[in-house]
Amino acid sequence: MVDPVIQQILALALALLFLHAAWHKWRSGLRFEAQLAEYRLLPEALVPAAARVLMALEFAVALALVLPFLRQPAAAVAALLLAGYALAMAINLFRGRHHIDCGCGDTPQLLSPWLVLRNLALMAGAFVSALPASPRAPATMDLLLGMLALSALILTWLMLEQLLANASLLREWRQSRD
Repeated sequence: MVDPVIQQILALALALLFLHAAWHKWRSGLRFEAQLAEYRLLPEALVPAAARVLMALEFAVALALVLPFLRQPAAAVAALLLAGYALAMAINLFRGRHHIDCGCGDTPQLLSPWLVLRNLALMAGAFVSALPASPRAPATMDLLLGMLALSALILTWLMLEQLLANASLLREWRQSRD
């Protein structure tokens, strides 16, 4: 069992992450389809449908994570999605296809082992939020702690995303100078 406050913090952070990811995919539909096709894991004819299914799944997971009665199954689906994304990245890294934009957000990021590790860490967070919560009733102070912890997670996420984007840009710059 996991503390209900920790479960809620992780679920809200994952909900924001999946909402952002789904929004990105919806806004840049054709670009995301091209990014998904570049992974070369699906037949070309299935890519448009797969892109729409992923977008819908991410929106559904984001919504379900904030609803207490759907949190556990949504967290399990989130963990599966993150594992699938990590596997797709790892397969392409193994193939030597480091030049692919991961399709993770607005800022292009080339595939790297760090992105795979990031997704595995997110998957662990989803797994923890899928565990049953202890029956303890959250106290008033838990609300403040929860807001601070969620803020810290968001700021850490933004910092890590910027570091990964910078590393990707630096790698592109180095490759262009060779």
